[in-house]
Amino acid sequence: MAAAAAAGAASAELVIGWCIFGLLLLAILAFCWIYVRKYQSQRESEVVSTITAIFSLAIALITSALLPVDIFLVSYMKNQNGTFKDWANANVSRQIEDTVLYGYYAFYSVILFCVFFWIPFVYFYYEEKDEDDTGKCTQVKMALKYTLGFVVICALLLLVGAFVPLNLPDNKNSTQWEKVKFLFEELGSSHGLAALSFSISSLTLLGMLAAIIYTAYGMSALPLNLIKGTRSAAYERLENTEDIEEVEQHIQTIKSKSKDGRPLPARDRRALKQLEERLRTLRKRERHLEFIENSWWTKFCGALRPLKIIWGIFFIFVALLFVISLFLSNLDKALHSAGIDSGFIIFGANLSNPLNMLLPLLQTVFPLDYILITIIIMYFIFTSMAGIRNIGIWFFWIRLYKIRRGRTRPQALLFLCMILLLIVLHTSYMIYSLAPQYVMYGSQNYFIESNMTFNGHRGNSTLSVPKRCDADAPEDQCTVTRTYLFLHKFWFFSAAYYFGNWAFLGVFVVGFIVSCCKGKKSVIERVDEDDSDLSDEEPSVYSV
Repeated sequence: MAAAAAAGAASAELVIGWCIFGLLLLAILAFCWIYVRKYQSQRESEVVSTITAIFSLAIALITSALLPVDIFLVSYMKNQNGTFKDWANANVSRQIEDTVLYGYYAFYSVILFCVFFWIPFVYFYYEEKDEDDTGKCTQVKMALKYTLGFVVICALLLLVGAFVPLNLPDNKNSTQWEKVKFLFEELGSSHGLAALSFSISSLTLLGMLAAIIYTAYGMSALPLNLIKGTRSAAYERLENTEDIEEVEQHIQTIKSKSKDGRPLPARDRRALKQLEERLRTLRKRERHLEFIENSWWTKFCGALRPLKIIWGIFFIFVALLFVISLFLSNLDKALHSAGIDSGFIIFGANLSNPLNMLLPLLQTVFPLDYILITIIIMYFIFTSMAGIRNIGIWFFWIRLYKIRRGRTRPQALLFLCMILLLIVLHTSYMIYSLAPQYVMYGSQNYFIESNMTFNGHRGNSTLSVPKRCDADAPEDQCTVTRTYLFLHKFWFFSAAYYFGNWAFLGVFVVGFIVSCCKGKKSVIERVDEDDSDLSDEEPSVYSV
């Protein structure tokens, strides 16, 4: 009866886990569709770019969900007392590990395909479409030509990762042919893991840079924007009306100089042209402010103002939890790791951080720890989106695109999805930095022998007691997550991630100070002279 009850409880946990994952997939697909449709330009929307953006964004979010699934599966194979479950023999454990590994292969291969082929191809296709008198065949040929460069880079990364030896041959006097043979044997034994890991780690470096720029700033900007809110539409409209009157007066003053028939000087003509452009922008802004002031959405957002403040305060606490944990984890690596040659890797926690202490406590109640990990990952991604919206997409000092509700060009959406794909790759390492032992082993325990004592005297009897899995555990007693294998295949990438974490903390502090000093945002997104994709007849209802 007890065994049957235990088996039933275990099956219930597995069913609950897969149900949560299934619901998460449906939620991800719905969110991606709503998000892309919300931000894409209604005047320039294209079917292929829309589908590509939704698919890429969904792949990014689903890949981020692999980490809690990986941790859940390795933890599910063992009981809390440290013994393997009855069904979890060597073959079954190996099958589960292979299934997770193949899942990573599949999703990471799709990410490589999107980053190095499909997204660049669709981007260049629509860039060529902007040219006049360009046929479909010419667009495809030119897009393929430009995309070929990305494909070559991907092939080079795979080749370097495949043939860079992680282990040197034992015989130093071996011939060149024996060395080449050794490389191919090592490639076959790793089943291509090294090649894929090197390519993904290279992209993760780019994701680290994107996280430093966008995510670190988004973590400070998102909660503070929710707390501060936006300016009053009525007050902004009053200011805008005063600006219109002032510009009209300047225009009348300049035009009065030519009443007697004399032509205006070149300087006055340039000033007049600038003032007329300014007047058109202000009148366009006036129409949008009038629409938003009278819209039901403005009144609805006003009613939700207290809730936004609560969410903003909650997000600040989450950001502080994340940043403090990351700081203590990096400090632990600086003090107790073997140095840069080992990639600053540590297998335990000498300095406890809040998140590393919270996860073991939540492990006692299934599935609270997996829910917390999922929330942290989603928070990391949502703050990245907020950072991209606030900063825009830049190439060094040149702004390429803005991300605006209902007015984002197809190329900008493709850039957004590519950046999010790269940031998602870096998310797994960020979570590992916060809780290394949990990411490696989950909630697994193993047995250690302990001598029994009687009345203060140590006896000869031994007792097996469960202990949390760590780096000292026997390989046959604890199963390492596949995430860890992908993260630490090459030490030099781990060293780069370590320094990237310090840069992330620095940008967060600077972004927090800047966000505190900035005033309230406008009730509408900025209307400039270059906003050619803005429709005068259809202002954005969801601008608040």
